[in-house]
Amino acid sequence: MSFGVLHGLLTLLVMILFIGIVWWTFSSRQKKRFDEAANLPFADDEDHQPARKRSDKGDE
Repeated sequence: MSFGVLHGLLTLLVMILFIGIVWWTFSSRQKKRFDEAANLPFADDEDHQPARKRSDKGDE
């Protein structure tokens, strides 16, 4: 097997892998999961308390 044939097979494998990933990403079964993940930065955390400002005098 020559280097050219091996290189061609590797290129074909990578192309098939790329098409598979794109197909998986845009499949309708993944839409809900990706929509939830996209909204995670906007979710409020009920346990999150805002940080208190420190006074210059310190805690007394």
